[in-house]
Amino acid sequence: MSKPHWRPAHASDLPAISAIAARVHPGLPERPEVFDEKTRLYPDGCRVLIADDEIAGYGLAHPWKLHQIPPLDGLLERLPEDADCLYVHDVAVMPEFRGGVLRAYIADIEQLARASRIATLALVSVYATQPMWQRLGFRPVAVDAALRAKLASYGEDATYMLRDLATA
Repeated sequence: MSKPHWRPAHASDLPAISAIAARVHPGLPERPEVFDEKTRLYPDGCRVLIADDEIAGYGLAHPWKLHQIPPLDGLLERLPEDADCLYVHDVAVMPEFRGGVLRAYIADIEQLARASRIATLALVSVYATQPMWQRLGFRPVAVDAALRAKLASYGEDATYMLRDLATA
């Protein structure tokens, strides 16, 4: 049994990504086209977790604008040219492979952000995972009414969180 590790996602991984998303996020469904678009628009931010020679998880991140969140199950069409954050859209890992693997993905994404001269990571915490994200250096931020309305599509406990890389 090999140690779980992250590798770049490929188009051939999309069925596994969709299957994991359906199992881990049954209340937050997204179409396969959404995953496909993210891997095409920003392949550097899209990774899969390999464990026992199988895909056991995935992480999707892309450049975006602070204090804005992409709509859940929505297509982006293009990335903003003036992106000021790297948005962690989704990280999903099968339960039996959790435990430390998220830290490695976030370290990879942080390195990618720094190389792109992006100083902030952003995400929406769902399913009461806010304490886990806080252990990784993210902090919840106050949101305005427009952002609160968008957060509602992510579930009642959705929290917008940031990690400032200048202090990380």
